[in-house]
Amino acid sequence: MAVLHNRVSQKELKERLYQEQEPRTTISFYRYFPIEDPKAFRDQLYVVLNELKVFGRIYVASEGINAQISVPSGSYPQLTDYLRSLPYLSDLRLNVAVDDDGKSFWVLKIKARDKIVADGIEDPAFDMSRRGKYVDAAGFNALTENPDTVIVDMRNHYEYEVGHFNNAIEIPSDTFRDQLPMAADMLKDKKDQPIIMYCTGGIRCEKASAYLLHQGFTNVYHLEGGIIHYSNIAKEQGLENKFRGKNFVFDDRLGERISDEIIAHCHQCGKPADTHTNCRNEGCHLLFIQCAECAEKYEGCCSPVCQETIHLPVEQQETLRKGQDKGAHIFNKAKARLRPPIQGRTQSTERVDPDR
Repeated sequence: MAVLHNRVSQKELKERLYQEQEPRTTISFYRYFPIEDPKAFRDQLYVVLNELKVFGRIYVASEGINAQISVPSGSYPQLTDYLRSLPYLSDLRLNVAVDDDGKSFWVLKIKARDKIVADGIEDPAFDMSRRGKYVDAAGFNALTENPDTVIVDMRNHYEYEVGHFNNAIEIPSDTFRDQLPMAADMLKDKKDQPIIMYCTGGIRCEKASAYLLHQGFTNVYHLEGGIIHYSNIAKEQGLENKFRGKNFVFDDRLGERISDEIIAHCHQCGKPADTHTNCRNEGCHLLFIQCAECAEKYEGCCSPVCQETIHLPVEQQETLRKGQDKGAHIFNKAKARLRPPIQGRTQSTERVDPDR
């Protein structure tokens, strides 16, 4: 019987990744389509993708599939052939990473979930088949020239902070499930105006477009393939790139450069910076923006307290964090109203992945 999960330690898997000689290609894809038995579909995927040495994170639910993965570049054609041989996926669009070192993932995790995007929608009348109109890169640029068009960023606040489209509205929430009703409320006086929604790869803005239509909006669009596809097509076709800054990604890279402009600032000293990092103190692991100078000064930590902690004996560090449920935390500039986390522990809010 095939083993349908990983049995090797994370540390060893990461070491193996960095020893690989063949380059890898990082891709993302999603598709809303009916899956009768998500667990069986999950197992089928695992067997094939594991054989192709695919790494990454895939969610499967009755509403479809959502994946962020990397594959040895030589196996990329086999992967695409397999995926497009599956029902409903014959025309699947694969978003290839814009700024990719191939080191985005080091293990394959495929999980069956209730939904591929946790949306908090409980209304049985909600219908994903009634969604906004797709708009490609050229169409997006054209629509944004209309002064009546509303551009809406359907990503979390820390994604928006390091990069976004010109004149895009931020929906300042921590999770997608909170964003949906907040977006509908913020836009309630614009129900008949053109509204373009976008996100990283398209999965959130597609569902958000369906939600707005469900709430009575009439003229809703969503960017096909999200920021990743937009950037690739704009470059291929020589279109104006209207995205400013860096695109946050939920893998080990934590970001890919879309334009040379740096629009964010170091959370410690305030200098222009857009590099996210996790605090080196395992008892903290705060996600925040840190410039190169502060990274050296504070040894990759978010505060002097955490910097002191990483120099304690390992056993003492383990004792300090024993029983803690640190979860996954991120510096929230809007909530903290502080510049540096170096003056003490900042307020933080939970964040995990783009589908929450």
